[in-house]
Amino acid sequence: MGGSAHATYLGMPAFPRAAAVSTRDGGLRANLRHATHTIRAKRAAAVAELDDWEQLRAAGAAIKDRTLRHLDHYLVRLEENVTRAGGTVHWAADAAEANRIVTDLVRATGEREVVKVKSMVTQEIGLNAALATAAIRAYETDLAELIVQLGDDLPSHILVPAIHRNRGEIRDIFRDRMAQWGRPAPEGLTDRPADLAEAARLHLREKFLSCKVAISGANFMVAETGTLVVVESEGNGRMCLTLPETLISVVGIEKTVPTWQDLEVFLQLLPRSSTAERMNPYTSMWTGTTAEDGPRAFHLVLLDNGRTDTLADRVGRQALRCIRCSACLNVCPVYERAGGHAYGSPYPGPIGAILTPQLRGLTSPLEESLPYASSLCGACYEVCPVAIDIPEVLVHLRERVVEGGEVTVRGTRTVIKPARKHAAERALMRTAGWVLDHPAVLRHGQRLAARTRRFHPRRLPGPGRAWTDSRELPEMPAESFRDWWARTRGGPASTRSREQVS
Repeated sequence: MGGSAHATYLGMPAFPRAAAVSTRDGGLRANLRHATHTIRAKRAAAVAELDDWEQLRAAGAAIKDRTLRHLDHYLVRLEENVTRAGGTVHWAADAAEANRIVTDLVRATGEREVVKVKSMVTQEIGLNAALATAAIRAYETDLAELIVQLGDDLPSHILVPAIHRNRGEIRDIFRDRMAQWGRPAPEGLTDRPADLAEAARLHLREKFLSCKVAISGANFMVAETGTLVVVESEGNGRMCLTLPETLISVVGIEKTVPTWQDLEVFLQLLPRSSTAERMNPYTSMWTGTTAEDGPRAFHLVLLDNGRTDTLADRVGRQALRCIRCSACLNVCPVYERAGGHAYGSPYPGPIGAILTPQLRGLTSPLEESLPYASSLCGACYEVCPVAIDIPEVLVHLRERVVEGGEVTVRGTRTVIKPARKHAAERALMRTAGWVLDHPAVLRHGQRLAARTRRFHPRRLPGPGRAWTDSRELPEMPAESFRDWWARTRGGPASTRSREQVS
């Protein structure tokens, strides 16, 4: 089979190392800056049209929280209604089980090709690679995902997976790689958006009409009726969900909403926050199977893969509210400069910095580094349509990295050890805490630091070097505030400063 179907995030370095490389790529930074600024400006205008946006935001957060508290009940109800409508529900505890289920379902049809709707959860579990190992070829049908697949690349954004590519690069990828995957690009293809879209349309139309198996994710699952919902802008989802004979949907368990009335809230929040549209051009819904209409067989694979462990964390569980709108990525100064690949996960940006370490666990330097991939400016929280307090979760996860403590792993409470490289930080924090508890020691330390300020380096040695790679140590004043206060207001600092300051 020509081309690679399964680029992977496995083995990616920790965020600081990856970001050090990507931030030096001028072309990447220009592409990201242009795209994120454009998207966030349009989103702000779309949100400003609604006087009740904050009330909708609060309603979305409340619905998600209520659902997560009773997720066991709603999942059982969802399974009952999907089954009643003619579908089959499969439960997958982790990525390996989900991949095995999907592979076996495709093999049972006798087919060796499938079309796919854009799905982050299948990226999360590495489904394309698992299918390729079984000699099954998966064709991505979302335009941006097609660009990523043809370029043997990885997605770098939730909404616009090929945001790191410009039009010229996309034209070259189409000309060089389309023929290896099916219909070749037209002769003389230009980089005009309309020409690129037409080339993709002609290329994909053959797959839509010939593939008998489709794989999708879902934006929402309505427990009340067992209905699944996909919102998209290109129509490729509609083609995949209606034409094939077999439809397999792989969905994270947190995508459940109780009722259609609850769904109404999210169908207002999601399009404005993601594509800056009042509603999505295509909103597809399906409930089981129907005679002579749509797929003859429908399978729903409900994926855990760390979600119930995340649910057990009272602070971190709010990450499961996420509706994958990408608004937080478009306002994040760190994402704009580092790009999505530096996060080593299908979930980049602020939401990835809190979701990936919880789904995977703090199992490698990459996951341990992600909670630090933020300036804690709070812009992500301000734009989140379901009010996830991302800075709060980041600080919570940083504490876990440094201090260790109790976590839930596969449903069992487990004590994890502090990250190895943070011993110096823990010692420094303990020392600082002791000094701040002893005012006399603090005063003497401040005076000593002021008298030796001429000899202070601009960059720290040893473990502190990484901190000063991108910062300069602040210049030490000649006099502490306490001494200045005592000198200008009268009285010895040791006896009067605390009372006068207060």
